[in-house]
Amino acid sequence: MLSLILAAALTSAPVSTEITLAAKPAPLHGTLLAPENASAVAVILPGSGPTDRDGNSPMGVRGATYRLLAEGLAEQGIATVRIDKRGIAQSAAAGGDEAALRFTDYSTDARAWAAEAATRAGQPCAWLIGHSEGALVALKAVEGGDDKVCGLILLSGAGRPAGVVLREQLESGLPEPLKTQAFAALSELEAGRTVADTPPALAALFRPSVQPYLISWLPLDPAALIAAYDGPVFIGQGTTDIQVTTTDANALAAADPKATLKLWDGVNHLLKTAPADRAANMATYANPDLPLAPGAVEDVAGFIKAHPRR
Repeated sequence: MLSLILAAALTSAPVSTEITLAAKPAPLHGTLLAPENASAVAVILPGSGPTDRDGNSPMGVRGATYRLLAEGLAEQGIATVRIDKRGIAQSAAAGGDEAALRFTDYSTDARAWAAEAATRAGQPCAWLIGHSEGALVALKAVEGGDDKVCGLILLSGAGRPAGVVLREQLESGLPEPLKTQAFAALSELEAGRTVADTPPALAALFRPSVQPYLISWLPLDPAALIAAYDGPVFIGQGTTDIQVTTTDANALAAADPKATLKLWDGVNHLLKTAPADRAANMATYANPDLPLAPGAVEDVAGFIKAHPRR
């Protein structure tokens, strides 16, 4: 009897497969986690910076949010492909010259990953699950429509242009005169002009090689993009998120009245239970053993299951 139980458990366990996607100048890499008889498949699009397919970053983020989300969705019968975006982790070689990178490179990759995920999972289309900046990537990816995308799951995503959100974040994080200099640089970049001189303290944000990317990113309006999309959309946002607030989630929902909005009480940017206190909230970023907040996976899975391919 025990051997039968173990055999059944092994048979039903999701299968993890390393996959590649053809791209220039080098292939992109990801992980397909597929439960038996999956009812749907989704691509998890990472947030900003050097965030890898598991949701971790060398900048002190080890919460493994994307791995935990993939595992949770697999238990709900939903396959996922979580990816290293170009320039990051195993997809580092695909990054090429940073000065040549544009925001549309990520959205083009997202469409390609959706088609690849659908093919590998034997589904007619794939959902795009965008987290943080990945939510904007997902919105840009479906601009004009894409029949290989079933719909969008937007988690902890901005609902206002990036410049507005960045100013809010820098307002409390930078002293003068750096704040004034940062705001001036943002204004120039929003106008499509590069900035020649920036203080060394702001080099990580405004280094010359990243400015063309910022110029391609800053004009994008998430509310306008979601308003133009006619597919199913789920918006998930935690109330103790210290990076993106419920103001953004509400802005997205207002722009698309058909979307489903879920506010998770006491949940932070990494979809984990956390207090509003900044230090305690940030402590969760380095804890891969802390599970995702109750209800987060279930709400996402429930929405996907409630919207089968039309």
